[in-house]
Formats: sequence, C-alpha cells, structure tokens
Amino acid sequence: MSSFNGKVALVTGGARDIGRQVSLKLAAAGAKVCINYFNNEEQANETLQLIKDAGGEAILVQGDMTKSADVQKVIANCTAAFGDSIHVLVNVAGGIMGRKPLAELDEAFWDAVIDVNLKSAYLVTRAAVPHMTKGGAIVNFSSQAARDGGGGGALAYATAKGAVLTMTRGLAKELGPKGIRVNCVSPGMINTTFHNTFTKQEIRTNVAASTPLRREGEASEVGDLVVYLASDAASFINGESVEINGGTYFV
Repeated sequence: MSSFNGKVALVTGGARDIGRQVSLKLAAAGAKVCINYFNNEEQANETLQLIKDAGGEAILVQGDMTKSADVQKVIANCTAAFGDSIHVLVNVAGGIMGRKPLAELDEAFWDAVIDVNLKSAYLVTRAAVPHMTKGGAIVNFSSQAARDGGGGGALAYATAKGAVLTMTRGLAKELGPKGIRVNCVSPGMINTTFHNTFTKQEIRTNVAASTPLRREGEASEVGDLVVYLASDAASFINGESVEINGGTYFV
C-alpha cells in the first residue's frame, strides 16, 4: 500500500458507501482525513469511529457542498485541524436524487442534480487548490452514465457526470504545470445505497448477469482505485478517467 504519512486528505461525501471506503483506506495508508458529510450524522460518526479504532486520524465537518459558505467552512475546519496544506482532494459528493424522464424533468430538479454533482466539485476544488502544492492529487467522481447516457430517467445525472469528466480534463491541463494531478473514476454498477434506493433489483440482477465478471462491484474496490490514483504510484497519470465496471463498458 502507498504511504500517505504526513499528508492531509479531504473527502467530500466521505461518510458512507464509496466515500466511507475512500476515507477508511486513506486513513489506513497514513493520511489525516477531513470527512465532509451532508445530513447523516450517525453514519459520519460510524465512519469516524472506524478510523479511530484502526489507529487513524480524522475529523468530521458537516456541510452542503453546493453552498460556497459551507465549502469555506469545511476548508477552514480542515486546515485548523491539520495545518494549511491539503495534499489530496476526493470529490465524492453527488447523487442521482431520483429518476425522471424529460417530460417530468422540471427545472428545479435539473438544477439540483447539476449542483450536487458538478457545482459541488467545482466549488470544493476552487477552495482547496490554494492549499495544494506540487505533488497534490485530486480525484473526481464521474460515472459510466457519462459514457453511455445512464439508465432510464438519469438524463440530468448523466449530463452532470459527463461535465465532471470534462472538468477533470480541463483542470488536469491547468493544474498540471503546478504539479497537481487531476483524475476521475467512473464506476458502473456498484453495490451501494445509491442503487438500493434508485435501481430496481431486477435491473441490478440483469446488469450483474451480463457483466463479464458476473457480479456488481463493491465500494471497497472503488476505494482502492481512488487511493491508487491519489498516490505517488500514479505520479504520471493525469486527466484520466478510469472505468471500474467489471467489463460492462469499454471506452
């Protein structure tokens, strides 16, 4: 495992599912982790306790990453706890929020989905980059939906995740000369509460059966990929989207 000893990592949406696994694995590798969560304090405390039980260091900071003031609060809490430098930023915060076909896709819902997936990554990155120096790494979250348009009713979500992919590439070109790498991961069907809530079991079963590996992915597997991309082992990977879908979709 790559060492993150002496490094500080900020993980938005870091309290549950994939975000939790990212937080746990970064802490296990030696990073001091600032875990942002939105509204589930119980899950956030569980994640924090898991890290502490394993001998790691972390803090929790509640905040809505679509709000600039909350973003600034998270950055301020993180730097107050662990020093002015942020070495790793992982923008996990996001979600589908619901499935709506175009005819039912009202403006307020569209804006909310774009904000939670795209605006959040923009706001946090803008606020964190002044605290990042050469050797820093940013990992964003796109999705297989960015490549294939998503499942039924996922138009807004797929659009937002496609924009995250484009933003990642633009940031990689802008921040690369400063020694800051920017990549993203694009998960397919992963066993999380995301799909427990928004995807019918029949669809999940069919997708798993048609995947070459004949199963869904696990949040821990995505966490491992994120840690690799954030590590020095990936020091010449920049502007890339790494698909993690078991072979369901190839770029």
